[in-house]
Amino acid sequence: MNFWQRFKQWLTEGRDILSAIVRSLSGDPLAWESSIQKFEAHDRLAPPPPDVIVFTGSSSITYWATLEQDMAPLPVINRGFGGSRINDVVHYANRIVTPYHPRAVVLFAGTNDISGSKPKTAQEVFESYRAFVEVVHTTLPDTPIYYLSITPTPSRWKYWPIVNETNRLIKAYTEANPRLHFIDMTATILGRDGKPDRSLFRIDRLHPNKKGYAKWTAVIKPILQAGFATQPEQRIP
Repeated sequence: MNFWQRFKQWLTEGRDILSAIVRSLSGDPLAWESSIQKFEAHDRLAPPPPDVIVFTGSSSITYWATLEQDMAPLPVINRGFGGSRINDVVHYANRIVTPYHPRAVVLFAGTNDISGSKPKTAQEVFESYRAFVEVVHTTLPDTPIYYLSITPTPSRWKYWPIVNETNRLIKAYTEANPRLHFIDMTATILGRDGKPDRSLFRIDRLHPNKKGYAKWTAVIKPILQAGFATQPEQRIP
């Protein structure tokens, strides 16, 4: 796929995501239904391997095209759907998370909750995260959940005080439960000036580029590998 083909695909995906975001903000519970149905259709044709690690959340997960090779040899599947908020992931968790009986779940969501004309408070986002934990652990009580901190981005830097407080609340909550883990990526995203390093982002100044995802991988992968290495019953392939 050449540059212009990739660019056209990116525009098409962006248009579809924007349409779903508008529907989601209007309260439509089925705003992301087409994305979920695509996952289910794919699973029927190519069921994921056992003991898979599910990555889910918003568009920074969706656009992580190299996720499988970046996390190898850990078996992973990408179940991110762009523009989603945490409550959207909660709504669909019993279709795109728990059915796989994953060895672990990695969630990156919350940045869309805090942006827009009516951003949620840190407490509201935290409560949404707790709802996600509850729905997963109701079905899979022993499954570890890794929360990727909401990252600082150039386009949403003005929301950083709310983001920082949200991260603080979620981190404190995870520290009281051995099944929950908080992966803080803040330090690796900030530049020497204390602001987001723009070289890590696409032209939209929001989503990671290839260099940005390499930074994500360098933080996330060793933590997942170390977590499973301490559990004899969970073997890294």
